[in-house]
Amino acid sequence: MLFSSLMTLLRGGHVDIMSVVMQIAAVLFIIILVLPFHEFAHGFVANKLGDPTARYAGRLTFNPLASVDPLGAVFLLFFGFGWAKPVPVDSRYFKNQRTGMVLTALAGPVANLLAAYVGALIYYAILAFAPLNVPVQYLLIFLNYYVYINAVLAVFNLVPIPPLDGSKILAGFLSDRARYLFYQYQGMLSMVGMILLISGFLSGPIAVAENAVGSFVNRLAALPFEFFGLI
Repeated sequence: MLFSSLMTLLRGGHVDIMSVVMQIAAVLFIIILVLPFHEFAHGFVANKLGDPTARYAGRLTFNPLASVDPLGAVFLLFFGFGWAKPVPVDSRYFKNQRTGMVLTALAGPVANLLAAYVGALIYYAILAFAPLNVPVQYLLIFLNYYVYINAVLAVFNLVPIPPLDGSKILAGFLSDRARYLFYQYQGMLSMVGMILLISGFLSGPIAVAENAVGSFVNRLAALPFEFFGLI
């Protein structure tokens, strides 16, 4: 992300300015449209499962002002991972609290994967039908970043560190005793997790997962165009 480009410049390396501009544009697009979609997905699924908390709080909306967290947006812009204001969820409304929380938590990453897939479909449609001039090339760069960043967000949110969605999914499969301890120490686990993320300790396995998810989404989107011999 931007931090990597800045470090390259500081080391005297070369950076393609237009590529960086497309990267920033993709991040801003995601902050304004996709992060609200991610949070809406959480609230929507919770509401469908019987929890009206998000609806009563006015969070069943695509309005970015309701969802964007300034610090999370800055982290996304500079480091490639970030977060939005979490949608309030009250698991006591669910008929099955474990299943309800797992499905509600899973909805956010699924929303990112859906957004990535739509972006990849548009990418291959342009590749198949548009003339390959300079503006189109930059649009393809924008879409490439857009798909990749959504894949990053999907994987990042599935990391089982509080308060990420992955922690809520993991909690749904723990025993009552283990889940109690997990929530009791979630503040400490969150702090340790953020240190591990920022230090790069987890960057290897996370990068492997991100690349795998991004490749899968691109491959899935490319299939219909390849089937008809368009690309």
